[in-house]
Amino acid sequence: MSFIRKYAVVLILMIFVVSSVAYLFSKGKSEQRTLRWAHVYEVNTPYHKQALQAARAFEEKTNGRYRILVFPASTLGKEAGLNEAIQLGAVDMIYTGATLASADYPPLVISDYPYTIESYQHWKAYRNSELFDELVEGYKAETGNTIIAPVYYGFRHVTSNKPILSPEDMVGLKIRVPNSPAFLLMPKAVGANPSPMPFSEVYLGLQQGVVDAQENPLPTIKFKRFYEVQTNINLTSHMSNTLLVMVSKATRSRLSPDDYELLTQELRLAAERASDAIFNQEEELKGWFEEQGLTINNTDREAFQRLVFEKMNETDKPFSDEQLKRLKALVPHD
Repeated sequence: MSFIRKYAVVLILMIFVVSSVAYLFSKGKSEQRTLRWAHVYEVNTPYHKQALQAARAFEEKTNGRYRILVFPASTLGKEAGLNEAIQLGAVDMIYTGATLASADYPPLVISDYPYTIESYQHWKAYRNSELFDELVEGYKAETGNTIIAPVYYGFRHVTSNKPILSPEDMVGLKIRVPNSPAFLLMPKAVGANPSPMPFSEVYLGLQQGVVDAQENPLPTIKFKRFYEVQTNINLTSHMSNTLLVMVSKATRSRLSPDDYELLTQELRLAAERASDAIFNQEEELKGWFEEQGLTINNTDREAFQRLVFEKMNETDKPFSDEQLKRLKALVPHD
């Protein structure tokens, strides 16, 4: 082989190697700059809409160096799977319920226990409290992942085909609740018959009389169309749920401190906007349900609360009495 031919072969090989390395580098770089935010909520919810807004703002503020792809409606898996995925770094961010996250750090569930949160203003005081900051640090110490902000999910109310005005009205009532101690506590305290079933089966279960009642926040009652198969919404306000915006420890290690701070800012703003939107929906929906022909009943909340706390004192709690006392003592602000 002539010198020129050998030289040409070597040159071609060098070009191929350089091109391959450049391609792999650019491919890895592109993947590193794409963050994935997964959740189980539908596209028309404030949670998804605010995630999209945060994604646009973050891309703009980083001059396009990063983008966030948002995967709604369990596209990347159910909530339990997403909690596993973020631990492995397979996704960068998720919305997840405090109850589910408490599997790794039990005290986080305190805001989801019956009658521990009194109002949206009280919930906001919890969001801004030292108690919440301590729970965030406890979760991070256990998992390495960072809870950026809580998101208000709303107060839960009981729907039924009869008025429920007092705890006595729930004795023997077959009510669908999630299969979790926090959710089972209220029905057991008032003598109801809690009947856990998959969320996807609740509408049919109500329609066919497998269960008599269910409980959820007003926006969820509307979205899942439970008002079509129930005649009464009973404002028990028996528990407030909290979602958490969470970032994987792997993601934090990949971002520069400045970029991570920008991401944190946008996620917190998204959480605040989504929380306010859910609260506003709660206020508006009472009238909307009445327009659909449903009866809205005010309940004896103090009587419910008294029985629930009696039951709570008889059982082991995943948080301390001192933590509960601090939560109850928080002063709500408008």
